Amino acid sequence: MMYLSHLMIDVGGNPDRPRPGRKWLRNVYHVHQRLSMAFPSPVQCAKDPRFLLPFDPAGFERPRFLFRVDNSIEDDCPRAIILVQSEWRPDWDYAFHNARMFLAAEPEMREYNPTFQVGEQFRFRIRVNLAKKSRNEKSQDGEIALRKQREGLDAKGRRKDQGKRVAMTWEKDQGPDAAAQEWFTSKAERCGFSPRDFHMLHLGWIAGYRPEKSKASRETQQEGEHGARQMKFRSALLEGTLAVTDAPAFAQAVASGIGSAKAFGFGLLSIAPVHR
Repeated sequence: MMYLSHLMIDVGGNPDRPRPGRKWLRNVYHVHQRLSMAFPSPVQCAKDPRFLLPFDPAGFERPRFLFRVDNSIEDDCPRAIILVQSEWRPDWDYAFHNARMFLAAEPEMREYNPTFQVGEQFRFRIRVNLAKKSRNEKSQDGEIALRKQREGLDAKGRRKDQGKRVAMTWEKDQGPDAAAQEWFTSKAERCGFSPRDFHMLHLGWIAGYRPEKSKASRETQQEGEHGARQMKFRSALLEGTLAVTDAPAFAQAVASGIGSAKAFGFGLLSIAPVHR
């Protein structure tokens, strides 16, 4: 059993008025942090039922969840939608108790327990982090900054000499659409599906700013994002149709997401049946 939530965020359409939701969405690190607050531990709820104390990660559970900001805040639109898929039931009242100004409406949530059969066809939408492994020591990919520092191994237990993850590039005669399609198709077989058609709706960058732990850095963070560690991800929003080739593998891909940087708004595979 999973849960699917829709959060409507008020990003404002008037530049002469405060737009806290828009500013919040511009830092994907803060978005992930706030969404994590929907999973407080029983001790946290008992100690701080109105969520008035400063955020302490130790007071919150860490279930797996995926999310995606579904429409661009670059457009002159007063709303943005965040989709959240979680393995635990979220408590959005608690998460936004001290941040109601971000919401344009009450969060909506429903149980989500899809089943699949080989041959079924679905329309899909997914935002992916177009990245690949490289042996270069320098990387623009912010996920590297968050890996656990264990001698010889990364956060997933893999040898660090496998190379770092860097943003994809492509040849002039290939173009980003073909590169994105090639990347997505390479994931399909082990994820239990076969793409039938493919469209790239948007290509760009998503940024996050992780606060440094020093006192001086926290003080500069209050004035803006200076002094924070920047994370930058190559983002592609994809749509199309697919056919299921391996039902268990596809169910796992839907539950776990596809690709890297899932904690920063990537990998959530939204699907809807194709009716013939």
